[in-house]
Amino acid sequence: MPPGDPRGPAGATVVQRFLSRPNESLTRYRALRRLEARNDRFNLDGWLEARTELADGRFSYVVVGEGGSDYIRSRVLRAVLENEERLFATRDASQSAMTSANYELRGVEAAEPGSLRILIKPKRREVALIDGAAVVTLPEGELIRVEGRLAKNPSFWTKRVDVVRRYTRVAGVRVPARVDSVAQIRLAGRSTLSMTFEYEMVNGIRVTPPHAVALRPDR
Repeated sequence: MPPGDPRGPAGATVVQRFLSRPNESLTRYRALRRLEARNDRFNLDGWLEARTELADGRFSYVVVGEGGSDYIRSRVLRAVLENEERLFATRDASQSAMTSANYELRGVEAAEPGSLRILIKPKRREVALIDGAAVVTLPEGELIRVEGRLAKNPSFWTKRVDVVRRYTRVAGVRVPARVDSVAQIRLAGRSTLSMTFEYEMVNGIRVTPPHAVALRPDR
């Protein structure tokens, strides 16, 4: 096995560090989100900004600005927020966490310099789980990205959804930083969506000034 091979002892150590990290719960937050979506076939795009909050296990949002296609805003962007609101109301957030209860680890492979890809397989067909890989830093084992395909399509009209979720730390807690997805929609074809976050409070700690974590898609 060549030096630096992720399948060797060094890679195993990083995976163990990743697995041994405590499950940090994001229990409360306030954040401004910006969502943008586009459909290529019909040449439609739209954007929406919303103040979002998670408190006492309940997710809520208030739209503060929007523009572009009415169809994109109502059927895509608002639908994303409504679906998140519904998920928090009907299931435990731990069901989508990166834990051994939800995922099997299938191996490791090299990623970009300074990181390692851990191949993951959902144990259930859930729309909140991803079949793909978790990318962690070397040598810390810090999760920075999850990428792959949704384990379950969100609706009959969606044939598949490829997702990249990026993470960072705010007030010492790992939080979502950016979500990018490409969906294949029946009749409508390829549609893209991006969502960025600007945090104002995380787990009761006020973030001053608000922490913007709108990362470029290629990072």
